[in-house]
Amino acid sequence: MLSLNDPISVIRGIGPKQRALFAKLNIFSVEDLLYYFPTSYQNRRNVKTLDSVRHMERATIIATVCGEIKEIRTRKRMKILKIPIKDNTGRGFITFFNSSFLKNVFRKNETYYFYGNINIVGSEIELNHPEYCNIKHDSLEKFCSIKPQYGLTKGLTQKRIIDNIEQILLENPLILKEYLPGGILKDNNMCDIDYAIKNIHFPSSPRALKVAKYRLVFEELFFMQLGLIMIKKKVIKSNKGIQFKALSQFNDLVKALPFKLTNAQQSTLNDILGDMQLPKEMNRLIQGDVGSGKTIIALLAMYLAFLNGYQSTLMAPTEILAEQHFKSFKNMLEPLGVNVGILSRSVKNKDEVISQIRDGNLDMVVGTHALIQDKIQFYKLGLVVTDEQHRFGVRQRSFLKQKGSSPDVLVMSATPIPRTLSLILYGDLDISIIDELPPGRKHIKTHHITNKKVYKLYDFIKEELNKGRQAYIVCPLVEESEKIDAESAVDLYNDLSETIFKSWNLALIHGKMKADEKDSIMKRFEAKKVDMLISTSVIEVGINVPNATIMVIVNAERFGLAQLHQLRGRVGRGQFQSYCFLISEGKSNVTKERMKTMEDTNSGFVIAEKDLELRGPGDFFGTKQHGLPELKIADIFKHKEILKKAQKDAFKVLEDYRLLDLEEKKRLKYKVRQLFGDVFKDFTI
Repeated sequence: MLSLNDPISVIRGIGPKQRALFAKLNIFSVEDLLYYFPTSYQNRRNVKTLDSVRHMERATIIATVCGEIKEIRTRKRMKILKIPIKDNTGRGFITFFNSSFLKNVFRKNETYYFYGNINIVGSEIELNHPEYCNIKHDSLEKFCSIKPQYGLTKGLTQKRIIDNIEQILLENPLILKEYLPGGILKDNNMCDIDYAIKNIHFPSSPRALKVAKYRLVFEELFFMQLGLIMIKKKVIKSNKGIQFKALSQFNDLVKALPFKLTNAQQSTLNDILGDMQLPKEMNRLIQGDVGSGKTIIALLAMYLAFLNGYQSTLMAPTEILAEQHFKSFKNMLEPLGVNVGILSRSVKNKDEVISQIRDGNLDMVVGTHALIQDKIQFYKLGLVVTDEQHRFGVRQRSFLKQKGSSPDVLVMSATPIPRTLSLILYGDLDISIIDELPPGRKHIKTHHITNKKVYKLYDFIKEELNKGRQAYIVCPLVEESEKIDAESAVDLYNDLSETIFKSWNLALIHGKMKADEKDSIMKRFEAKKVDMLISTSVIEVGINVPNATIMVIVNAERFGLAQLHQLRGRVGRGQFQSYCFLISEGKSNVTKERMKTMEDTNSGFVIAEKDLELRGPGDFFGTKQHGLPELKIADIFKHKEILKKAQKDAFKVLEDYRLLDLEEKKRLKYKVRQLFGDVFKDFTI
């Protein structure tokens, strides 16, 4: 009898080679394979005769091979296999490209099931590269079922995955664990887990698929919300937070700032001060667009902690950003008696900094994830700030928080999310939004251009470089790919540095480089020793170079709206007029709509709403970016109504927790700990 925890090697046909392929998909156990859900389905139930098919529809045809199979060679050396077929109503052809071996598969006068796209050219009916099966080997009912389609890796086929999952579900008795409480299943009229898993892989009908998918989507979102609510309840329940006092010196610093806070900044600061003066832990998110002034608010909160005798720390996603924060904090706060330090991988006097943190000789520490190492101990930590929230997860926030005794937590994110979803997605945080830019900040002029205008663009970039400005050019690929028709950063760098921009200093940066190499290049760019940076999206966050005024994004159709907005945000950070150029030949309506949206607005919140509306091929905000458990079937945007229901039921379960039986309580705790890990190590509901 199979167990969910068994390795997949217990499944017939999975040897060392197959096991290695499955490992690439993060499939190691029987449970992993069962929860590797299809990405799409082929509904082969549309059975048609040749005289009733329509152009471009997908259909199943039962037809007989009625003539000689011909192989045609094209001028481009492609081989086209043409197989004549007929049924009682008409004739047509099956075509395969570069598949000579199939000549020996199909036999004249034998009948087959075919499923694929219908292509009608003039009066000729074709099925291009269809799925097929000899009627001797399968029943029409089985061939015309709803077939799952899975995400693959090279060497792993659909047939392999389907056969292995069939083995688990149809040949072996397997007990699946039901994690949802019985009351939730009953109230929502949902199917049990056995029905859901069987029908998500092998639906008995479209209705069965819908029922199974709803239940599995609900379950994922329910446990995500349950975990977030439990974190928040734990914070509220502890009621052990530090009660900071408002001191006159704090107001003196606010008044001495070289600029006036915007209304949105002041409102956010008031939220934070209100939280910090209560005797409970603050757990607040500042959500603000690129350049909206989140960092100064964090600095002020950290200064209040200092005035109350506490240390504070700010964790940034990159060394470059950490150094930028360190310099600005040091310049503003050291004259006021604040000792500011920095801790990152490349800091040379690490041991000295660690000692100063432990002894309380550093009042504020800015750093990278180096701050969450076990050996880092704070003397009296009162406030924890994480910058660029989507680069740090719930667990990393928790590890840093554990460096103090119930410190306040402030999280900053420049990744806008539609307002309709922010309260649900950030269920463990209170939210403040900075939705206006400081006065005087220039609007980034954005233009969508085609390749025909690239050389005019290069002339414009030269003009900016001659003024002493700097530029970014971002490509979707590191190196040339045979599979993807897009510009690579390496090729573009080699081309431009040897030709059009050979008189300027160019540099190349991408994710395959070592961290030290990337940091070195960015420091040179920041020091104006590099005029133009050719890059991949590795520069999406954590880069602040006020002198850079040009952002060029090549093959812009390959980026989602949110990512385009983040990349554009690397410019427009100084006093000079900045520009963003989106180079795209994309003809689809979604691409055109994206480009127009980028041209029309600089607002990340407007863009977030539009991105949600379009739901194009670009990733919107993966749950990984938010530090939440990875969703395998749910989509927090497409399934937002289910998300709201799941959140409501999660609250209800916690309120009525005592009414659950012992087994339900045990499974709830197990599932939440499985998803959120050490956050719940010592936590009980």
